[in-house]
Amino acid sequence: MKEFELALETPFDTVVFLETRISQLKSMIHYAKKANKNVLVHFDLIHGLKSDDYGMEFLVHEMKPDGILSTRGNVVTLAKKHQLLAIQRMFLLDSIALENNLKLINRIKPDCVEVLPGIMPSIIKQIYDKTNLPIIAGGLVTSSNDVKAAYDAGAIAVSTSRKNLWHLS
Repeated sequence: MKEFELALETPFDTVVFLETRISQLKSMIHYAKKANKNVLVHFDLIHGLKSDDYGMEFLVHEMKPDGILSTRGNVVTLAKKHQLLAIQRMFLLDSIALENNLKLINRIKPDCVEVLPGIMPSIIKQIYDKTNLPIIAGGLVTSSNDVKAAYDAGAIAVSTSRKNLWHLS
C-alpha cells in the first residue's frame, strides 16, 4: 500500500498486486483502472481469498482484475476457465524443480510464465524455447543490469518491488 500511488504513476500499463487483504483489493483495482492500468492479482498472496472455484468466482465477479498469477496449477486452470489472463509462477530451486514446472506448464497451458528468480538469463531462454510462452522475469531483480539481462534473454516483462527500477523500459 505504501507504494501504491507511486506504482500508478509509472509509465507501465500493468500493475501486480501482492500481499494485500481482500478487503482492500476492490478499491485498489478500482483506482488502478481509473489510472488506465491493467491489474494482475497474485492469487496466492491475497489474505482472505481461498484458492478454489468459489474464491475465483468472487474475484472475477466482485473484483474484476485482468488476470492472476499463481504457483498453483488449479488456480491457473480456474482463471483460464473464467477468461482471465493466467500466469503460472515457477520457483526454480534446482533442475528437478525446473523439470517439474515444465511438466505442469505443458499440462496446464497458462497464458504466460513468471520465472523466479528472474536473474537467470540462460534459464529464461531455455524455458521460452521449451514452452514457446511469454516469460516474465521476477524475484531478486535488483539492478538495471538484471532488467537488461532478462530482456536480452527474451523476457517480455520484469516484475520487481524495487521502485528505483519501475521507470526503466
